[in-house]
Amino acid sequence: MIPAFQVYLFDLDGTLLDSAADICGAVQHVLSPHVPEALPFDYLKSFVGFHLDAVFTDVLPGASREQLDALIDAYKRTYLGRCHGSTRIFPGVTEALESLPGRKATATTKGTPTTRAVLEQFGLLPYFDHVQGTDGFPCKPAPDVLLRSIEALDADPRDCLFVGDAETDMEAGRRAGIKTCAVRYGYGDPGRLAKWKPDYWISDLRELLQPIPLSPTG
Repeated sequence: MIPAFQVYLFDLDGTLLDSAADICGAVQHVLSPHVPEALPFDYLKSFVGFHLDAVFTDVLPGASREQLDALIDAYKRTYLGRCHGSTRIFPGVTEALESLPGRKATATTKGTPTTRAVLEQFGLLPYFDHVQGTDGFPCKPAPDVLLRSIEALDADPRDCLFVGDAETDMEAGRRAGIKTCAVRYGYGDPGRLAKWKPDYWISDLRELLQPIPLSPTG
């Protein structure tokens, strides 16, 4: 059964927001001058939650650091220019955040200003006690962004639950020393998630509001 926690940390893309269309669309646009044809959506979606270096080096393995940085800058401009027009809130997210007891924070690979702006645009910002993105320090699977949120809330890691959809989330949670909850509806591969042995699995964020039987397989 999932107990109540004093602090809930949330990944953003693939956990709270179905944002793959905007993220992948921006990546596709930036890479289009470098590839002969459009890259499959499912291929690009598999990189959501990872640092942008992952997809760019996979497509362009010979790219220099300077070229990667230029691609990342172009992606940021393109992504923000889309104004999250194809992004949607996953079903049950608003109701869960509204009713879930305890304090709440984000722990996302997005930068903090972008995270705050996106949450505000979709009406989710009021539900959070702290907004934390990845700002100039190692991104997940490093635990830094989680530890920053925990520190900001002056919380005990033993009282925290991290909810995410990617294997990077599960690894970061383990490395931060907190309980983890994997969502089945996001972009992560269940098999890859399972290898990190999440403490809990859910198919809808509202399942955090009531005790449910644990799934041993995900």
